[in-house]
Amino acid sequence: MASGADRSEAVRPHTKRMGREVAMQYLYSCETRGELPTAATFDTFFEVLSAEYQLRDDRLVRKTREFATRLYELAVLHREEIDSVLRPKCDESWGWERIDIVDRNVLRVCLAELFYMEDAPMLVCIDEAVEIARDFSGVDGGRFVNGVLNSVKNDLVAAGKWR
Repeated sequence: MASGADRSEAVRPHTKRMGREVAMQYLYSCETRGELPTAATFDTFFEVLSAEYQLRDDRLVRKTREFATRLYELAVLHREEIDSVLRPKCDESWGWERIDIVDRNVLRVCLAELFYMEDAPMLVCIDEAVEIARDFSGVDGGRFVNGVLNSVKNDLVAAGKWR
């Protein structure tokens, strides 16, 4: 997310993009700290993030928070199912435990949106996940996420579950 000073000069990102980033960052934070994601810890996380980036309490920020909350809740609620789809894909190329925590949580957020939100366009979700991985994990992270998600997409197409 751009800082408050950068925000006045740049085009403000879409609430869904920001929500995806916030959800991933929150899940990353929980995983690195060894804590369970909860509404209370998300509230604290979002307050710190808002202060750090000087976010005003406006419609954009409220929509971002709502979307991020929905995504992280779905990722946590369906983590076992999501991980059961991701593990075989990741083990083929790298190994689940060796995957960068950022990349793992980008993948979880993306699949939570794809599998459990009706209005999620698959190609947009994949493209956003790849961009977020590049932004937070580097070019190699973006390539890795792209490969895993394209493999999942191909499986969905083959099973007739493409939307």
